[in-house]
Amino acid sequence: MSLRVRYALFFNVFIAAVLLISCLSIFILYRSYKEADFNQRLINESNTLYSELNLISLSDSLDIAYKLNSNNLADEEVSVVNGKQIPIFNLPAGKLPKFVKNDSLLKIVKQKKFHHFKVADREGIAQYFPEDDSFIFVSAIDKVGSKKQQNLLYILLSVFLASLTISIIITFYFIKQAFKPLIKLSSQIDDTTVHNLTKQIDEGKGNNEIDIIAKNFNAMLKRLNNAFESQKTFVQSASHELRTPLATMLSQTEAAINRNLDIDGYKRVLESLKEDQTNLIELTNSLLLISQYEKINFLKSWPSIRIDELLYETIVDAKRQFDRIGIELNFDIIPEKDTDLLIYSNDTLLKSAFRNLIKNAYVYSDDQKVTIHITIEKPYIKITFCNIGSQLSDNEIEKITMPFFRGKNASVKKGYGLGLSIVKRIIELHKGTLQYKAIKQNENHFIIILPIA
Repeated sequence: MSLRVRYALFFNVFIAAVLLISCLSIFILYRSYKEADFNQRLINESNTLYSELNLISLSDSLDIAYKLNSNNLADEEVSVVNGKQIPIFNLPAGKLPKFVKNDSLLKIVKQKKFHHFKVADREGIAQYFPEDDSFIFVSAIDKVGSKKQQNLLYILLSVFLASLTISIIITFYFIKQAFKPLIKLSSQIDDTTVHNLTKQIDEGKGNNEIDIIAKNFNAMLKRLNNAFESQKTFVQSASHELRTPLATMLSQTEAAINRNLDIDGYKRVLESLKEDQTNLIELTNSLLLISQYEKINFLKSWPSIRIDELLYETIVDAKRQFDRIGIELNFDIIPEKDTDLLIYSNDTLLKSAFRNLIKNAYVYSDDQKVTIHITIEKPYIKITFCNIGSQLSDNEIEKITMPFFRGKNASVKKGYGLGLSIVKRIIELHKGTLQYKAIKQNENHFIIILPIA
């Protein structure tokens, strides 16, 4: 069942319930009013008869009958009996109703002074007047009221059916109009494929829910397109970077096979192949790291680690790797508490990020020196990696964290342009940010900002 039909049925069921309750309420209230009104007319008839009997003689019963009949009570029956059940007056003459002879009914009437009763479609009242020790019974059939009630029932039924029919027609029309933008949006979304993610759907000119959905969908398309483009670029660049060392290794191998080399010559070829293989392994490991970091999420269950201790451990590793490196670690301001240096971290990942930044600062420095500054700016901690060397242009700054991108200063250095991309992803994984600032006198600052635990 479509959403339009479901909404239309739900709305019309609600309307039908409201109409039905309203019609039933009107009918029940009218029936109660009709019965009360007819009951009052019977009481008035009984009181009139009692008054007339006290004022006139029994021989004037024809006048009484005339006055009673003037009230237009259909099939009216009136009986007056004394306490010994002897008839005093009866209309129509000579016909005494069966309920007048009912001893149990007379007993109830004598006790309550007033009693309303119903026999089949005939309604009546019985009154007892202790002053005269007499009972008056008045009964009639409310034909007019019943006819009006029946007509009202037909009217209410007609109104109910007509209103429900009109409601169904109007509901389906308005729901069709209301769903037109959604149908149009669905058609546009259905036309969107992986080959036309740049095609935007109509966002409309208003701020209604449909326009908001369209704007959000366009924003999602933009993010998807950026992700696909990034993935496409990454795959192309990775393929290119992998093809280059493999092609080099293949050409060296073919050259060695086709030439008669001495032992030293073959050793040189093998050393070159070893270097290419090492670079290839490093490239493959970097690509695997990038793919793995996409699947890792920040976890609050990560342990809190002192950032300075993590840096000291990374510095020790860097000194083992680079014999000539000069590293200096400084605190801009000594923290007041040890807890100011704590962050929630995956130490292996964060050490990898620090290691990459130290390596870059060393490789691209003019003096092979790296200075690291720790600054506490609550609720964040800032780690700045500084070196003296060629600075990046504004265009290069925008692309420096893209995979396989390398600046002009890297043209004479070996590498694949994956280090800063890995660093950026690790830092973002820790809810932090990575920034680059070019300071005067060829000083470069790579700044990591992380939240304090």
